[in-house]
Amino acid sequence: MTAHPSQPDRRTAPAPVLTLADGDPLADAVIAELDLHGDRARRALDTGLRYGPAGPDVLDAPPPAAVTALLEQLETAPAGVDPLTPHRGDIVTLSVPPLWFQLCSIPAALAHLYASPAVAGPLVRTGGPQDLATRRLVETGVWIRQALRPGGLLRGAPGYVATVRLRLRHARLRASAIACGWDTSLGGAPVSQADTARLWLGFTLVAYEALAAVGIEISDEEERRLYAYWSYVAHLLGIDDSLHQSVATHTDARRLRDLVESLTAGPDDNSRALTAATVDAQARAMAGAPGMALSEEQLRTLIHRVLHQSLGDGPAERLGLPVPATTDLMPLIGELNRQARYWQTFSASSAGEARRRALAEPGPEPVAGVLRGTTTYLPRRPAHTRATRISAPAA
Repeated sequence: MTAHPSQPDRRTAPAPVLTLADGDPLADAVIAELDLHGDRARRALDTGLRYGPAGPDVLDAPPPAAVTALLEQLETAPAGVDPLTPHRGDIVTLSVPPLWFQLCSIPAALAHLYASPAVAGPLVRTGGPQDLATRRLVETGVWIRQALRPGGLLRGAPGYVATVRLRLRHARLRASAIACGWDTSLGGAPVSQADTARLWLGFTLVAYEALAAVGIEISDEEERRLYAYWSYVAHLLGIDDSLHQSVATHTDARRLRDLVESLTAGPDDNSRALTAATVDAQARAMAGAPGMALSEEQLRTLIHRVLHQSLGDGPAERLGLPVPATTDLMPLIGELNRQARYWQTFSASSAGEARRRALAEPGPEPVAGVLRGTTTYLPRRPAHTRATRISAPAA
């Protein structure tokens, strides 16, 4: 990987240019070569993903031109990427408790993605919504965890390989949809640059808007770290540099989202079917997890409420998501997560003073935990004046 430690000048960054006709020429050409050359192209691609552009040189025959071009693009990191970024991993997202990442981030990101008919239509062609939603949840969960880990995006690492293969799956979907009669003159390219940017925004902006709905918010510095890492993910996914290099905060990301939304048709029946199946599959999977005290129906209601708060009532209703009944769990969950987050990010320099204050005040009052086997303590005073103890879930 060739990296450049200097940060790009946001004032001179090119304005994003996006049309629905934009696909991913490098990945599309690789799919064509895989179909043309078969095993020869696959071996060259697999070897190159693990060892770089020089890797295919050990093969019996020269690698196809498109495979070589893709590998060279992957090795040239976008300007401004810190060379240590892939080594660190996405430390911001890794700090989010897995429970809330599964309940908030993944459903919100996928619902945001499926809102595009140009994504939902080609996907539904590959299988029924229920089976497809379950498979996509598993595949997305595996990919995102591999991509977030320290070192996960280094050449040949599982996250690096999985991210590039996701890019190539998008190219395969494009090719299949066009071969089946997709009219690009009406809807643009299936799974276009706009749709890949939608996926990227799903795991950055939209995921954190969903987490904010349950009281998990990040600082300005954490926002910058988040987008610095995901800028490299965007590069591997084949998103044009002009779309992501100027995005350093949620405010920047909202401008990109507005651009994407302005070009995207509203959700269709495929969008609604995939979104409903995704919510059902996630609620069902989480209800069966060890230590979970909430029923599948309660989890489904929580996911619906999170999606309404993160996507907005209008977009959520257009996706067919029912308006959830009011629940007392949301204020409690929000308060517990805000307090937990406060102490997770507490400054070490003031820890001694906080401890002295906590010991000088009356003890906390216990309340029932959200998960079976937990005890959570709510303070009698605001979070900034005393400590909150949250025990780990029982194994």
